[in-house]
Formats: sequence, C-alpha cells, structure tokens
Amino acid sequence: MKKIAVTTLGCKVNQYESASILSTLDKESCELVPFSQHADVYIINTCSVTGRAGQQSRQLVRKAMKQNPDARLIVTGCYAQMDPQAILDITEQRACIVGNAYKNLISSAALKDEKCDLTMLMGNIGQQKEVCQLPVTDFKDRSRAYLRVQDGCNNYCSYCIVPYTRGRSRSVPLTELLVQMQIYVDNGYREVVITGINVGKYGLDQNESETIYSLIDRLCRDFPETRIRLSSVEPTEITDTLLDLLGQRQNFMPHLHIPLQSGDDGVLSHMNRRYTTQQFREVVMAAHQAMPLGGLGCDILGGFPGESEEAHRNTLALLNDLPISYLHVFPYSRRPGTLAASMKEQIPEPVKNVRISALRALDQRKRTAFLERNLNTIHQVLFERKNRGDGLLQGFSENYLPVRCEGPTNYIRQVSNVRVIKIMDGYLLGVIVEK
Repeated sequence: MKKIAVTTLGCKVNQYESASILSTLDKESCELVPFSQHADVYIINTCSVTGRAGQQSRQLVRKAMKQNPDARLIVTGCYAQMDPQAILDITEQRACIVGNAYKNLISSAALKDEKCDLTMLMGNIGQQKEVCQLPVTDFKDRSRAYLRVQDGCNNYCSYCIVPYTRGRSRSVPLTELLVQMQIYVDNGYREVVITGINVGKYGLDQNESETIYSLIDRLCRDFPETRIRLSSVEPTEITDTLLDLLGQRQNFMPHLHIPLQSGDDGVLSHMNRRYTTQQFREVVMAAHQAMPLGGLGCDILGGFPGESEEAHRNTLALLNDLPISYLHVFPYSRRPGTLAASMKEQIPEPVKNVRISALRALDQRKRTAFLERNLNTIHQVLFERKNRGDGLLQGFSENYLPVRCEGPTNYIRQVSNVRVIKIMDGYLLGVIVEK
C-alpha cells in the first residue's frame, strides 16, 4: 500500500485545499502518514506571503528528499506558483510542480504508479475565471471546519504577492457551498469558518446577486445549529448590513478580524490600502457598539518602506485608543515582483525589530485587557480537545476567547455554557454551567 504524506504552510485557504486532498486520498487504497515519516509520496502545499514562508517551503522540499530520495515529490501552493524554478533548482529527483488552479489533480497524480505527468502544470493564474472544485469531507482532528467561498484578489496592495499567485477574485457558486455545508453538518461539525483570499468580494464576479452578506444570512438561516464565523474582512467591507447580521443571527459569531496594516495615512497610501485611519477608527467603533464583548482583531505590518518613527508612533497611538482585542503583527517582508520591493527607504532590520517588539508588547496588553473585560461572564465555548499539559478541556468562545475548564471527554466537539472565573497565562479558566 502506497504511503502518502501531506504538509501545509500558510493561510486557511491552503488548509482547506489540503483537507480536500486528504479527503480524496482517505477514500483510496493508500496509507496517510505524518510528514516526518518515510513515505512514497510527499505533497507540500507551500506559502509565499513572507520571505520566511518561502524559506520554510524550500526546507520542507529538502526534508522530503532526505527522508526518501526515491519518493514522488509534489509541490503546490503559492511558492510553487510564484517561483517554480527555485524548487527545481533544489530538487535532486524529478518533482511534480502544480499551480494553484490545478490542485484538484494532485490526488490522482499521487496515486498513480507510473511517473508523475504533472511535471510543470502551472497555467496563467491571472486568466482563471473559476475556482477549481475541491470538496472536503473531513478536517481530521479539527473541531472547526473551513468553508472556502472565494479565491484570488483584485486589490494589489503594494507589499503583497498574493494577487500574482492566486489570480483575480473568483467566487464558489452558492450551490456548491450549500452542499459543502451540509457535508460538514452531517459529519458533526458545530462551527464553520468562512474563508477566502478576500471574502468581502464574494459574489461580485457572478451574476447571481449574491454577496458576502447574503451568503452569511443564508448559511445562518439554513444551518441554525451551526456556528458561522467570518475569518477576515476588509475595513471597507464592514457595512451596516454586516453589523445588523451580528444582532439578527444568533449563530453568526461576534468576532471580526479586520486588517489595518498601518495606523498612518501616508503609509496606508503607499501600501495602496483603500481607506484612511479615520475610516478604520469609525469602523472599529461601530463594530464595538454592535457587539460590546465581541472579538476585534487586526493585522499590522511593521517596518514598511518609508515608515518613519512618527508613522510608527501613529500606529501605536491609534491601536492603543481603540477597543481592539488582539493584533497579528508581521514584519514587512520584501517580496520580488511587488511594487514595495523596489521602493526606496527600506527599513533596516534592527529598526524594524524594535518596532515589531513594541507592536507585540501592545498586542499582549490588548489581549489581557480583553480577557479582563470578559471575566465573570457566561460564554458558549466549542471544546476542541484536551490540553496535553493540564488535561483540561480547551476551546474558543463565540467571541474567540481561549477558554479551558474541567470536563469529560465527550464534551469535545460540543458547545457548552461556561462561566469564566480567572485569567491564566493567555487564556481564561472557566466552569461549565447548566443552560
């Protein structure tokens, strides 16, 4: 029986697509093994959003070759799409390099006994009009499932390589999404995360009058026992309609992740972000008013070319003033092929590191303040597993609080009412209470 190993770097869309590959392979006469083990086939789903992600992608290729020099090697994902030659330069055996638009062919290529016929299947990703079909039946040990509703991006932010590796914004037809949702429900998933590269653009490329707002409303109505969570949404796409849904649909989780990137208007302009700091402030305050205990996260990109000390301080000041729950902080990473890569005034690494440290310190303060705001309140927690260290049940509340408490194993993958009573090291300790 052929042994196949799959590993994934990067975003939720990549994770969804790998789950589809695994779902297909799981039905075939093969053995799925951890990537750290000897395998006959290694499938590597790569990422290129940062320089480090590209480095990790190359390391995984080398690791697979070291574990079994005779293995079939299939490399896909954004790094493979962006720079296939870099993969060929380090492979000692013939590799199959598959572009993002053809991931639906990977499972059959892995199962074939003869040599791989996808040696270089890339295509022009910018000309793709549809999202390739990749149904998922199972997310293995995950308690939350991802629903990929859209792929690609039309924004072309000056620092981002993704539009060149994912193509233009394309939506999955509603009929496919409803079928996928029913599969998740039938398989016992209590929470589904809507994901994509730019989910706020869902439906705009189709002639079906669907939008991300109508999609959320439809999913909440059709699957009332399933928690619906939105993975990330641009500031310009947080509308009154979206905020109204938070109040109208009890199974639409009160948690929004809103990319900011910089709290300085000059830097935002150079990033080609299409909003101002004042607009971002208004959006956050409106969201906070709609869900006072809701989770509000954002992405920050520190050390962008030309970012002055004043611009850095402006970012810290803006975030400090707003009721943000947590930050995802990233250092700017120069990506060849993007406009920002050729910009002057690249920030020296020592300066960038100091700024990143300040942003991460602010993140810790924000997380602690959010935990404190939720003390002595009752939340609905989806338990995902037992913590290996202390044996407590652990999971996330509806507003994306990490919560642990004592309880039996049969509570895993179930939603329970939990009163949070104490702040621990980065999470809340709670007790299960009767509904």
